Amino acid sequence: MPEGPELHLASRFVNEACGGLVFGGCVEKSPISRNPEVPFESSAYRISASARGKELRLTLSPLPGAQPPQEPLALVFRFGMSGSFQLVPRDMLPPHAHLRFYTAPPGPRLALCFVDIRRFGHWDLGGEWQPGRGPCVLLEYEQFRENVLQNLADKAFDRPICEALLDQRFFNGIGNYLRAEILYRLRIPPFEKARTVLEALQQRRPSPALTLSQKIRAKLQNPDLLELCHSVSKEVVQLGEAREAKMANHLCLSMLCNLGQFLPLSGPSSPPGEGKFLDIVVAKWTRPPHLSGGSWTSGTQRGKVPQEEIQGTAAGS
Repeated sequence: MPEGPELHLASRFVNEACGGLVFGGCVEKSPISRNPEVPFESSAYRISASARGKELRLTLSPLPGAQPPQEPLALVFRFGMSGSFQLVPRDMLPPHAHLRFYTAPPGPRLALCFVDIRRFGHWDLGGEWQPGRGPCVLLEYEQFRENVLQNLADKAFDRPICEALLDQRFFNGIGNYLRAEILYRLRIPPFEKARTVLEALQQRRPSPALTLSQKIRAKLQNPDLLELCHSVSKEVVQLGEAREAKMANHLCLSMLCNLGQFLPLSGPSSPPGEGKFLDIVVAKWTRPPHLSGGSWTSGTQRGKVPQEEIQGTAAGS
């Protein structure tokens, strides 16, 4: 199930993928989805996104002069177990694309799709975050920490810490894999009473004799449970960013090599093992590729691809 970091990465994907695109027409919902219809139509509008905990807000903003006159519309998504956004060619919609936003002509016709195989995901009109959810562990750390420590009398903290960590009123963005990693790092027994674990944090105060740099170092070396809720979530985002960069390089190389099978070699030949010079179409990935789907913008460029990488890619490595 997507957790806070995945929602953050998904919102960044939407902003990067759709930042230069103009959408137009109606928003299309699949007939099998039980989610509400989206009563929005505009000849030209842009899409942007933001995330908070386990929710993502999509904002549709008409451009000046767009017809019919329309106020911006916001939708709040919860991804359920399998929700994601994909940007694909209009004529290649993925299965289970339950909500679709189409780009306006001219230019390649694309579709931003909310894809949800298991159909547990949901969207609401109006753009309001779901009532009762606490501050985001990733983006609102100080408010998140204060919300937990000031409400330890709540009966939610009578439960084991492994259960309390899933309560989105206090740990908005934490899910199964994050709670497991946090408890493992701190060697906290998962069935320890939540209040017992968290009350100790109220008494935790750095020594006034320490300098600011020493206090920061101590926090980094010995984070508590609430600090790890924030920092582990950030680690996941950073891992996602690194994976995106690696996959983008691999996808670009794969595309270059696939195109090289169809385009003739040009220019001087290279000695064996030193690669080939190709006049090829170089594609630029326009979205983080940690989710399937995407779009390419192209231009001609002469590139040299090492022979061993061509062979490795062809072999599927």
